[in-house]
Amino acid sequence: MSIAEWVVNNAIKGGTRIICRVHDAELEKIPQHGPLIIVANHVNSLDVPLMITHLLPRPLIGLAKIETWDNPVFNLLFTMWKAIPIRRGEADLLAFRQAKDVLEKGQILVIAPEGTRSNNGRLQQGKPGLAMLAAMSKAPIMPLAMFGGEKLGKNIRRLTRTDFYIRVGESYELTGDIDIRDKSVRQQITDEVMCKIADLLPEDYRGVYAGQQPKDKYIQKSHNL
Repeated sequence: MSIAEWVVNNAIKGGTRIICRVHDAELEKIPQHGPLIIVANHVNSLDVPLMITHLLPRPLIGLAKIETWDNPVFNLLFTMWKAIPIRRGEADLLAFRQAKDVLEKGQILVIAPEGTRSNNGRLQQGKPGLAMLAAMSKAPIMPLAMFGGEKLGKNIRRLTRTDFYIRVGESYELTGDIDIRDKSVRQQITDEVMCKIADLLPEDYRGVYAGQQPKDKYIQKSHNL
């Protein structure tokens, strides 16, 4: 890490801790190295900078919508963080190959299967692309849930700090008997993982996964971490 990167990352980390009380003790559950797919919910623009800067110096790379690079500030930050741009709504094979390469190098990859911010903190249905990457890489999957950040704008106007919570679950891996070519199977895999994120959230945040308790047909607890 260069001096400039160290300064920027610590400035962001310090700034977020001024405006937020960051409850991040569970980040210690995340190993120092991969291969590992962290599967997280996506509330707002605070999620990624806060998580990346609080997990450093662990090697962490995320996927981000390609439009992120249209913003000059985010362009600089996400380029510095070596984020992988992805085209939403299509099969982005280049992004897939780059993500698989990250895992093959033993690094940690972060995915937000919802594909877009919820802004209210309630879970939206995850997209099935996660399943293909997990099947091809055979990397363990670790669910991570964030909540509280949706209150940031309101609390800033009130000159009040925001409680930002991070919860980390157990690691999982895919079971052996899977026809990954079947889109319905890929969707069910993603939904099973998203339900693990829902289990880490307060009930009001579970959104489309509220009340769902599916049998883990395609995922099982991992013994690799």
